Amino acid sequence: MDKSQHPAEKVVNQAAWMQKDTTNPLIVSEAEMPVPNDEDIIIRNHAVAINPVDWKIQAYPSFIGTFPFILGEDVAGEVFQLGKNVTKFKQGDRVIAYVEDGSISLTLGSLTWWVGRSHLNQLLTQKTPDGGFQLYSRTPAIRAAKIPASLSYVDGSVIPLALNTAAHGLYGTGEGFLALPWPSLQPVDSGKTILVWGGSSSVGALAIQLAVGSGVKIVAVASGRNHAFVRSLGACDVVDYNASNVVEKILKAVTSAGGAFAGIYDAISTAASFQYVLPVAEKLGTGNIAIVNPPPTSSVPSHIKFGNVIAVNDVSGPLWESYIPAALEQGQLRPAPEALVIGEGLESIQKGIDMSKAGVSARKVVVQL
Repeated sequence: MDKSQHPAEKVVNQAAWMQKDTTNPLIVSEAEMPVPNDEDIIIRNHAVAINPVDWKIQAYPSFIGTFPFILGEDVAGEVFQLGKNVTKFKQGDRVIAYVEDGSISLTLGSLTWWVGRSHLNQLLTQKTPDGGFQLYSRTPAIRAAKIPASLSYVDGSVIPLALNTAAHGLYGTGEGFLALPWPSLQPVDSGKTILVWGGSSSVGALAIQLAVGSGVKIVAVASGRNHAFVRSLGACDVVDYNASNVVEKILKAVTSAGGAFAGIYDAISTAASFQYVLPVAEKLGTGNIAIVNPPPTSSVPSHIKFGNVIAVNDVSGPLWESYIPAALEQGQLRPAPEALVIGEGLESIQKGIDMSKAGVSARKVVVQL
């Protein structure tokens, strides 16, 4: 049997659909079986992670061109089928995956929401096979990585979207990005130091680990209850954002870390973080702040430049091709934050979206399939 054909057994796909007239709750019903293009793989999903982009799209669906729609970006599972040109995988391989990067902005009055650097490519293609919240999903093979037997599907599912977002801010070379050296399995001291605001968040946790692989020292900011977790990721110092003199404590920690200050990764990027990040940047004289939401529009010093990860820029591709599989195997890269499994089956997806919207700390919501 040609590897580009469907396996012999009959399979039935199902998805958690967002309907045009009923965007909430999601409706579970049958879905078409994805067919791979020449460079694609089809993944039998065993776990999917929930991201803030999912509740944002569900709450503000007016930009979606085609209904019904399948949300979901992060998947972990086994390779079910391969396109005819795919050689890096075989059927049955255990993988984590996302699809091609993209950015979609939704304007609500004067407010622009970032609703995703799309991973499972549904946000760009508007094609249902590219959504994550279904039993079988399609993705280009170059946007997937094998995972070791020691890593569960549940734990692996927390990685893809956060890693790609972290990588763009750290390794992008455009205005406002930090332009760090690529991570290595044998890091060499780069002589650089960065600040990561939101070190216990999904993006922050991956940013810290990647930066460690780049030989960079990291001062992180997180809630006091998460300091041990953030230090375990590799941060050399952690500051509590609830501290009354948080700016002064950050400046002291950065000075103590030494090295050339390369910039700030604000993994929260809201008014709550900007009110401290901007004074830190001004006092340290840095001009680069990588952000995951739209930048502030007032009280920004003229020398500060924002690297906004909504830009369409495939920075993370080389990581998926070579670094991620080996780093996971060797334990240099680990899934973080911890998965919070809230149910099994597609029927639990809506519960997961609601929980993500309500907010979780140092955890990422996951549904087993």
